[in-house]
Amino acid sequence: MNKRAMILASMVIVIWASSFAGVKASLLGGYTPAHLVLVRFLVASSVFILYALMPGVKLSVPTKRDTIRIIILGFIGITVYHCGLTFGVETITAGSASMIVGSAPIFTAIIASIVLKERMPLFSWIGLGVGFIGIVLITFGTSDTAFSLSQGTLYVILATVATSFFFVFQKPLFTRYKPIELTAYFTWAGTVPMLVFLPGLGTNLAQATTSAHLAAIFVGVFPAAIAYAMWATALSYGNAGSVTTMMYLEPAIAIIIAWVWLDEWPNTLSLIGGSIAISSVFIVNLLGRKRRHKQPL
Repeated sequence: MNKRAMILASMVIVIWASSFAGVKASLLGGYTPAHLVLVRFLVASSVFILYALMPGVKLSVPTKRDTIRIIILGFIGITVYHCGLTFGVETITAGSASMIVGSAPIFTAIIASIVLKERMPLFSWIGLGVGFIGIVLITFGTSDTAFSLSQGTLYVILATVATSFFFVFQKPLFTRYKPIELTAYFTWAGTVPMLVFLPGLGTNLAQATTSAHLAAIFVGVFPAAIAYAMWATALSYGNAGSVTTMMYLEPAIAIIIAWVWLDEWPNTLSLIGGSIAISSVFIVNLLGRKRRHKQPL
């Protein structure tokens, strides 16, 4: 990973880590999950509209085939991911949600093995098994009743699978479009389905606190718009696998930010599960790769 990609990816991880606490703060301040995700991406879409209207900016027009792909990826990577995350964070801590999302490389490895027919060595399968044990512990740790599934955790798991698909399938488009163009198109495509949440928005906005509004604007401008454009740029500069490894740091940063911002800390079982889930990513991506590279040709 070159220096530019590393710097951009590092900045993005810090911004994205803050989004978990930002979303939770907006929910605690009176936003419903549906209205928060809509407001967040109306803000993000507006940022990209302003960018597109700037003098000298000319966005490439996607081909018909790429338009269909962009719409699908926008729905999966923006609509499904952020709806799942927002509805999930309503009932679990921001730190627990970040630990589940931090396990995205696990699901990415599975998707790549199925879709791209990538053969995974034994260590990778062991790592995936360990990762699922960690996620199960987080699920139990965030549940109100012992040994039951937490609905909020299931929402975040759905979001994590969605973002894994998004990361796998967006890379080929970088050969034809600029990163910021793709980010704008994905954002607009993902925002349109969220308009189903429009009823009751005015009433909810009137009831929410000022701090909730500020948090909603923050997560719309920075994590949803600017950070996504920076991440796409980092992916275009460096190897996708190397850049994605920076996500390993996100849960630790997110937990610290949530502690400072919200005075929120995951319970012991969730922390243990999160540690196991994140360690499994190292098993899959480090031990698994080393084992594969040592195999004779």
